[in-house]
Amino acid sequence: MDAIILQILNGLDKGSAYALIALGLTLIFGTLGVVNFAHGALFMIGAFCAVTVQRLMQLSHTEIDESRTDFLGNPLQVEVPYLESWFGPELGQALISWSVPLAILLAIPVMMLVGWIMERGLIQHFYKRPHADQILVTFGLAIVLQEIIRQFYGANPIPTPAPDALRGSVDFGVWLGFGPGVIFYPVWRFVYFLFSLLIIGGVFAFLQFTTFGMVVRAGMADRETVGLLGIDIDKRFTLMFGIAAAVAGLAGVMYTPILSPNYHMGMDFLVLSFVVVVVGGMGSLPGAVLSGFLLGIVQSFASMNEVKAILPGIDQIIIYLVAIIILLTRPRGLLGRRGVMEE
Repeated sequence: MDAIILQILNGLDKGSAYALIALGLTLIFGTLGVVNFAHGALFMIGAFCAVTVQRLMQLSHTEIDESRTDFLGNPLQVEVPYLESWFGPELGQALISWSVPLAILLAIPVMMLVGWIMERGLIQHFYKRPHADQILVTFGLAIVLQEIIRQFYGANPIPTPAPDALRGSVDFGVWLGFGPGVIFYPVWRFVYFLFSLLIIGGVFAFLQFTTFGMVVRAGMADRETVGLLGIDIDKRFTLMFGIAAAVAGLAGVMYTPILSPNYHMGMDFLVLSFVVVVVGGMGSLPGAVLSGFLLGIVQSFASMNEVKAILPGIDQIIIYLVAIIILLTRPRGLLGRRGVMEE
């Protein structure tokens, strides 16, 4: 039982990332009808927002430290972060340590701006074009964004640690009634799971309980009728594109301590996230979230050494096998609706 619980926990952090990215993909498809293959790049840009904030907070200047000398007895020159000079050593170091959560403050406006530019500058011209055209142009945009990131940040992964207070592991088994030392789980992965639940709950609450969200849901169901009521549904859908970009960006920001950001991480998550969307059902927000967590947990179990000893490489293909089985039995996905992407 403890091994089963541990694998479920291990699947929650990757499942959380899948669910958040798939949620944004489904928001865009459900409102605008666009298959956005650049959505993984938004996840990557969010991750590099965290890298940027970390580097800005670590900017330093040279000071003479009279208390330290070299072998000749000369005072040493040391690099002191500006934050330590402005706020003192303790508070300055604390701010640097919490750079990843603080990057959320930068990521939200940046990602909404990026989403608005993408939608207004490019994607709006492909609303009435075939889905194949949308896939080609957004995939090309993803490659461009990926290469821009590689040009400015390099090709190597950039370590972005979690705050000092949230590093290490917690004895999770004690909370579930097991003996001490049975189930250890990294603190930050648990934080990421809770963060994803907060974002998912916020998006659903926004769509369900606000007037803006109700109009958007009505527009998703019948865009023409809402337009005839005198509502500028296009502006609302553009804002939803920005919100979807922000969701993907926040997923990337908080995932950086789990996976060091690199320029191709968006592509790594993109294909799997599209599988998640299809399994959940195109256009279904609950389906995207459900399948994200489900496939994350399934992949975790497939990564066990005992399983790979019997079926080598199964962890690399298990998601696609599950997708095939589900689509053979439920062609519209778990919670898919009739008429979505059907002729």
